[in-house]
Amino acid sequence: MEAQMESSRSDRMTPASPSPADEPAEVRRKRESLLLARTRLFEQLRVSPSPRHREMMERALRDLEKILAQLH
Repeated sequence: MEAQMESSRSDRMTPASPSPADEPAEVRRKRESLLLARTRLFEQLRVSPSPRHREMMERALRDLEKILAQLH
């Protein structure tokens, strides 16, 4: 009984998902690259006067968000 309780306690203490430090370097680099691209898109979107250009950037931003969500 004590062993089961200890096992249960240790299971709750371990994180459900790996921390970013535990990710493979390739995944970490891809995430960092996508985050940088997202930051650039936000800045371009903020200053763009063209509605068509803004629409294109908003679509690209949505696509980046989807990819980032899949990496988590």
